[in-house]
Amino acid sequence: MISYYKTSDGLMQKQDFCEPGYWVSCIGPSEQEIKFLTEKFYLEPNFLKSALDEDESSRVDVEDGIVLIVIDTPIAIKSEKNMTYYTIPISIFLTKENVITISLKNSEIINSFAAGRIKKANTFDKTNFILNIILHTAGKYLRYLNQIIKTSDRIERSLRKSMKNRKLIQLLEIEKSLVYFSSSLKTTKVTLEKLFRAKFLNPDESDKDLMDDVLIEIKQAIEMTETYLNIIAGTMEAFASIISNNLNIVMKILASLTLIISIPTVVSGIYGMNTLNLPMIEHWWFPLVLSAILMYVAFIILKKKDMI
Repeated sequence: MISYYKTSDGLMQKQDFCEPGYWVSCIGPSEQEIKFLTEKFYLEPNFLKSALDEDESSRVDVEDGIVLIVIDTPIAIKSEKNMTYYTIPISIFLTKENVITISLKNSEIINSFAAGRIKKANTFDKTNFILNIILHTAGKYLRYLNQIIKTSDRIERSLRKSMKNRKLIQLLEIEKSLVYFSSSLKTTKVTLEKLFRAKFLNPDESDKDLMDDVLIEIKQAIEMTETYLNIIAGTMEAFASIISNNLNIVMKILASLTLIISIPTVVSGIYGMNTLNLPMIEHWWFPLVLSAILMYVAFIILKKKDMI
């Protein structure tokens, strides 16, 4: 789907056609729309191929005066029991007249700009518009990271009460999400540093301040991701040790109980043999009393050795 937008009096307005200074938003393009973009805006087929690759990492490329900026943006998918986070690429094309964004899936970042919730966005100032997209992408990382740490804290409190596989799997999903974020943020940082060194953006003083804000947000997101990733990894190791220790305790108790319970079997087996030389053989209750005494002695010994 292709949509056209322009800012007028500080408001984002959807248009039925495209003119210079407009923002072109394309989400999940069809083959006809890809052909239209290629012919209308003279986009390189290789650029479009990269833009439609879900595994494309952040990068900057320039060809024939058209700049391609690929930025990974975070996505959250809510299921019945938990929230899953991962990243998808958003491709930004900077032409002489327009800014074009292409995304394979609906993105909250793009939807926020299209709905006019980003007040400082100006489609006629291409550099400012691109920087605002990147800045709010970094902000989205930070918001999702805060959600992730709150979720992990809640799961950890639950695991302290009861070790459930479902909670451990949720913690593993959070760790996987943080790995995605860490990889994407690091490549995004390298991409931005290369982008800001380039000359084709022609930033003014306000844009340079915006560039600094973008880099600060990205670096902060990287530090938070690494910190939370270390915390989650340590938590997983701690709970794995606790589970292993609990298993050892259970096995030790079961082995001790098995030893105690086997005493009556041994005694009854001895007194069940055809021999007349056993003590108190004429009294039927003696094997029961002897078994009880031996079980009690074994229990005391095992208790002192902390086996029960």
